[in-house]
Amino acid sequence: MNNARCCPLNSVRAPVKLYLASSNPGKLAEYRELARTASPNLALTIELLPDFDSVPPFDENAPTFAENAAGKALHYSRVREGLVFADDSGLVVPALGGVPGVQSARYAGPNATSVERSAKLLGALHGKLGAKRRAYFVCAITLAERGRAKAIVTGRVDGEILAAPRGAQGFGYDPIFYFPPLKKSFAELSREEKNQHSHRGRTFRKLLGFLQETNR
Repeated sequence: MNNARCCPLNSVRAPVKLYLASSNPGKLAEYRELARTASPNLALTIELLPDFDSVPPFDENAPTFAENAAGKALHYSRVREGLVFADDSGLVVPALGGVPGVQSARYAGPNATSVERSAKLLGALHGKLGAKRRAYFVCAITLAERGRAKAIVTGRVDGEILAAPRGAQGFGYDPIFYFPPLKKSFAELSREEKNQHSHRGRTFRKLLGFLQETNR
């Protein structure tokens, strides 16, 4: 595995094409924006994996984000050509034993809304103060080709859970996640601020660093 240290990216010469193991156009747009802002000169294109929904889905039931990301990337890279990457991310609250963790998207049930998931978490933290409200977002990304992992990178961003939602941007748990360095919730950050500081942005920049190293 590669720790994918970050470095200047505008020295990449060979064009690189990545396929995102997802059918979510919103996630694709976010990764394209991250790639563009990390290095406008990087010869990189990102597309959704062709015919993603026709492939039997990968069951994300591993106990860690990295294992889920690796399993998903390996699964889809076995049946599709090219460089395939997949991610897994979520929110961890140590005072609650690490939940919602890898169950972040299913914390309040498989069909629950983001508002319902946040409400459940706020209820679980009712009466808890100070350090007991500390939390962090985690993202893991695996890059694979033909059933072999080429890189696994992870990143996190630390903060705390607010007593009530704030802000109208973002999605998921963003309105209740407070980021002390900017004194805002993630839902109050501009797109540029979130790309710079988010767990997904930090992790994807590590992957770009790996691609720079291997494409000199």
